[in-house]
Amino acid sequence: MAATKTISLRPLDDRVIVQPNEAEETTAGGIVLPDSAREKPQRGTVVAVGPGKLLDSGNRGELSVAVGDVVIYGKYGGSEIEVDGEEMKILRESDILAKIG
Repeated sequence: MAATKTISLRPLDDRVIVQPNEAEETTAGGIVLPDSAREKPQRGTVVAVGPGKLLDSGNRGELSVAVGDVVIYGKYGGSEIEVDGEEMKILRESDILAKIG
């Protein structure tokens, strides 16, 4: 698991900031893949979470993920950003498909 670090971004509402895991460099058969042939990772570590969606009652809905969780997200979900030279994704909680572990 990647080391969890604090970042200077605070996501709003039900948004989550995820640091994608590195793409696989070799196939199961041992073939080395060039950068252009690697698939985008769909797995990453949560580095920041928002306060939750504001409900009609005025309360905030609780998120089901927390900082440090490893998640699987949709291939084309969220927005890619760069923070301190590292690629990150901002996703809505609904873009997260599963939590690992």
